[in-house]
This record gives sequence, structure tokens and C-alpha cells, in this order.
Amino acid sequence: MTTHQEQTALPSQPLDDERVSEYLREHPDFFIHNARQVEQMIIPHPVKGSVSLVEWQLTRQRQQIVNLEQEITLLMEQAQANQHLFGQLLHLQSHLATASDLAELQSRLHYWARGLGLAGATFRLFNDSWQLAAPSGFHHLGLDRNAFTPLQLQRFTQDSHYLGRLQGPELLLLIPEAKAIGSVALSLLTDKGRDVGVLIFSSRNKDHYHPGMGTELLDCIAGFLPHLLTRWISRS
Repeated sequence: MTTHQEQTALPSQPLDDERVSEYLREHPDFFIHNARQVEQMIIPHPVKGSVSLVEWQLTRQRQQIVNLEQEITLLMEQAQANQHLFGQLLHLQSHLATASDLAELQSRLHYWARGLGLAGATFRLFNDSWQLAAPSGFHHLGLDRNAFTPLQLQRFTQDSHYLGRLQGPELLLLIPEAKAIGSVALSLLTDKGRDVGVLIFSSRNKDHYHPGMGTELLDCIAGFLPHLLTRWISRS
């Protein structure tokens, strides 16, 4: 005969993942006290069918080590790439700073880009930001801001760079003398918060420049170039 207490006892709650996990958190020494049972545990494996818990733990640890090694390798590669990038930038900056005139600066920038396997590099300056009219001899660098605005709105959006392909009229506006240009990297030249021109790197490869590429080098060159130009061209 069952007692009244037994009749009114609540049924025990079924075990689920959360209750098991909670128990293990509350009893961290469970695996120490039950080492033999742990060694005999067999758990499902998506590839091998089933493995022991110990083997499963070792496999996870091995994978974590592999992931860590891959991350370290990637960090080392990035460090080496950044060191190489810094060396290139330092060479270019000192090379441009010692140019005797603007034509030599343009030439050095262009051939530095050619040394990287590119078609070339140049820059255009907004007419309303620089004194480019005759007899300065720099009128060929001038770029009408109103003519550039549609390209800027379409290509740059909210960024100061554009990397990718341009249509024929856009190329004609920026680098009319260039031929067989596949892709470009454009960076706005900014001085005291105002856009004063455009830095242009070009490649004959249509896929060389593309969205998502790093722009650290472009940022640096576009940052110091306007100051160098004031050695030969006055600001409006």
C-alpha cells in the first residue's frame, strides 16, 4: 500500500542538456571521482561513428592547436607585409621630398609605381583649390570639380578611396593620355578638411584593383602629397 506522501510526491524532472551541464558546473570534481567511467564513455562522432570521450577531447585539443598555429602564421605574414609596405612608403616619401621640381616629383611617383608592376601613377588637382592658370605651367594638372563630382558620387560613396574599374569617359576625364587601363585606385587628396585633388594609380590588369583591398599605402601617400605640392604650387 502506498503512503499519502508517496501519492502526492511530484514526479522528478527529466534530465536534459541544461540540467546535466548545470550539475557538472556545480560539481567540477565529477570527472576526477569518476575517471574510470569517463575513460569508458563512448560518444557519437560525425565521421568516425563513435569515439571515447578521451579521444574526443584530444581531437579537439589538436584542432585548437592547428587553429592557433594558423592564426600565428597569418599574423607573421601580416607583420612581414606591413614591414615591406613601410619600407616602400619610406623610400617613396624620401624620394619625392628630394625632387628638384614638380616635373621630377611626377616622374619619380610614376616610375615608383612602375616598379610595383603598375601602369603608372599621377595626380590631378582641383582648379578652385590651386593656382594652376598660366603662366604657372601646371594647368595640365587641373581638374574641374564640377566635372569630377558625378564620378565621385557614383564611385566613392562615403569613402575617400575607390578601387576598381572605370568607364571610358571617366578615364578620359582623369588620365586622358593613358591607354589600355584595366583598373585604378583613386584617393582624394585632402588638406585642412577640404578635397583638393585626386591621387591616381593605374594597372593594365582589370582585376588588379578591386573593392575590399587594403588602402593603408594610399592613405599615407594621399596624406603627405598635398604638403609637398605647396613647394611649387600655391593654394587658392
